[in-house]
Amino acid sequence: MRIREATTDDWAQIWPFLRDIVAAGDTYTWDRDVTEERARDSWMSTPPGRTVVAVEGGTVLGTAKMGPNHLGPASHIANASFMVHPAHGGRGVGRALGTHVLDQARADGYRAMQFNAVVETNTRAVGLWQSLGFDIVATLPEGFEHATKGFVGLHIMYRKL
Repeated sequence: MRIREATTDDWAQIWPFLRDIVAAGDTYTWDRDVTEERARDSWMSTPPGRTVVAVEGGTVLGTAKMGPNHLGPASHIANASFMVHPAHGGRGVGRALGTHVLDQARADGYRAMQFNAVVETNTRAVGLWQSLGFDIVATLPEGFEHATKGFVGLHIMYRKL
């Protein structure tokens, strides 16, 4: 597996699994019926943001985007989002992307990484981020309307770099 900057040509492989993950309504705070154009505009970051893909051969296994969490005097805190193609889950793609993004954020001069919305029932993601040094600093009770579980908590997670 190799992680590299995403190109516009990668979108054709990203969109199908991104669409399905968002439509499932159990991990992402995006509109479940997001259009391809809006998803592409949101996911394919421009500087100072970055979008990367994890690839094996010519196959995109997963993707991540990162950039400043806020602007101006709070722009030293990074934020990132991740999606792994479900067919490639459990192979370490999320961990590899997470490690890459943390290393890149540190190299880019960020002082910390904050995740604004980790759904508490997404236990695989919560466990992964905790294993990479993130703490849950707050939970917004009933902050996320899960497609099958109703209202569940939304974690804010943080890690100093």
